[in-house]
Amino acid sequence: MLRFILNDKSIETEFASGSTVLDFVRYHKRLVGTKIGCREGDCGACTVLVGDMENLPADRQGDKLVYRTMTSCLMPLGNAAGKHIVTVEGINMKTLTPVQQAMVDTNGTQCGFCTIGFVMSFTGFILDESAKQYDEAIAAIDGNICRCTGYKSIERAAAILSEKIADKPQTGHLQWLTNNNFIPAYFSNIKDRLLELRKDSIAATDSPGNNLIVGGGTDLIVQKHLLVKKSGIDHVFDKNGLKGIKLENGRCVIGASVTVTHFAASTLIQDFFPNLKKHIKLISSTPIRNMATLAGNLVNASPIGDMSVFLLALDASVVLNNGKTQREIKLKDFYKAYKQIDKAADEFIETIVFTPPLKNDFFGFEKVCKRTHLDIASVNCAIKISYNEDGTISDMHLAAGGVAPFPKYLEQTISFLKNKNITVETLQDAIAVIDTEIAPISDARGTKEYKQLLLRQLFLAHFQNDEKTIKKLLSIN
Repeated sequence: MLRFILNDKSIETEFASGSTVLDFVRYHKRLVGTKIGCREGDCGACTVLVGDMENLPADRQGDKLVYRTMTSCLMPLGNAAGKHIVTVEGINMKTLTPVQQAMVDTNGTQCGFCTIGFVMSFTGFILDESAKQYDEAIAAIDGNICRCTGYKSIERAAAILSEKIADKPQTGHLQWLTNNNFIPAYFSNIKDRLLELRKDSIAATDSPGNNLIVGGGTDLIVQKHLLVKKSGIDHVFDKNGLKGIKLENGRCVIGASVTVTHFAASTLIQDFFPNLKKHIKLISSTPIRNMATLAGNLVNASPIGDMSVFLLALDASVVLNNGKTQREIKLKDFYKAYKQIDKAADEFIETIVFTPPLKNDFFGFEKVCKRTHLDIASVNCAIKISYNEDGTISDMHLAAGGVAPFPKYLEQTISFLKNKNITVETLQDAIAVIDTEIAPISDARGTKEYKQLLLRQLFLAHFQNDEKTIKKLLSIN
């Protein structure tokens, strides 16, 4: 039995936990404001708000009610257990909300199909306790697509909203929002209802057994939605033992169900990666980052997995567990062939482990895709470099996606560059080595020649962003 709150109503259902929240709210609850668009998490028409009493990572203590946008077409119903699911019907009041009114006043809607998704994403923006600025409002709609307006009218709506919440307090923001009619009054008692509900509502099991293991579902439901719907499932998205981020014996240990959003929000992680905000901005969109787990990205074994390449460049390992024993394997050895990984059927990823970059190390992540947000890479590339006192490279890890059947750890290029000074000639020679390691193919994201060229450019971009290397390159006659 799954228990959660849908808008202002308590729900108890035995509906298949592998079905999607989208199908449940539209077909079983007849809440048809949430639209069916792509069913792949690409368009944002099905966006809903998900409120949860989050067990925050160790570096951010305490429980609090947090609302995040998610694409309901990819959200397993089992992941709604113990949470507050909000559709557009759940924010409606006797008059339009300020979000809805802003869209009307700026002519932010034409055909109207995408409008609900934008309204819910903007509502997610105002529910974020710290978000007030215009650029944060724009970032909140990075998962929504409109084919009519040209976006300028929607951007004007974002400007109006950021002005309207300029006085929003960080403490007690939910009460402030209800007092000012941004959200209905029933939001005020959701926290107490969730605290009571969560005691026995989480769908995750204690061990994987023979069931299908599902995390965020952002890729598995796209590829195998009928299998997920009809299978017995172990929902690990909310399993507390898989959610933490900590530093242990000099290594960063990340639970398998940590989402990309929680990874990016961790102050511990932010300290290790000064440019993290810029890197994460390149990875999908806000609703998908709110759902996608790190382990899911690794197990999916996509040749262009962003976090796979990111973690390969950290020489990360995964700890596998079959319920009885554990084993640790380097991520670079985890991938064997296209969609083939070194994981037994009864194993699941428990943690992801890496040694954090030192203060003087350089880490970079670059990506090229057809649009800035909400897109998969044509090619992506990540690198970590440590230097000797004489300026030569003492240690290095380099990985790329889109140029091989799986996320590629460029071992020969790494070996070539170790103990070398960075010069134009050295980089040119390194590119020649890269060309021998990769085997891109032509597909919808570009020809093999184009991808080869992209990787060369992304590889060089890492060095252009490294202050030490810039000085070296400028000093060359």
